[in-house]
Amino acid sequence: MKTTLSTSDITHALKSDENAAWSWNGAKALAEYLEQLEEDTGEEMELDVCAIRCDFSEYSSLEDWSADYGMEDDSLDDAHEERADNIRSFIQDNGQLIEFDGGVIVSSF
Repeated sequence: MKTTLSTSDITHALKSDENAAWSWNGAKALAEYLEQLEEDTGEEMELDVCAIRCDFSEYSSLEDWSADYGMEDDSLDDAHEERADNIRSFIQDNGQLIEFDGGVIVSSF
C-alpha cells in the first residue's frame, strides 16, 4: 500500500524533522528537487527524512558552505559573482546543489 505525497506533504514532513534545521523555503526546494528526481528517473521513492537529513545540508549562501568546508578564497581580486560561480561549479562537479530564495542545499560528498 502506498500513499502519494504532495509537495506540501513532503515539505511539512521535512520541516517536522526535529533533528534537521530546514527553513520553510529550504524544505520546499528540497521537496521539489526530490519530486523532480523521482520523475526524471521514473522510480518511486520512499520518503525517509532521516536519510535525507544525512544526505543534504542547508546553508544561507554558497559562501557559508565554502567557509564550512574550508574552501579558501585564493584571490581577493575575484569578484563576488565569479567566486560564487567557482563554488557553484565545484559543488555541481562533486554533488548536488539546490539553490532557492534564501539559501542553498548541498548534498554530502
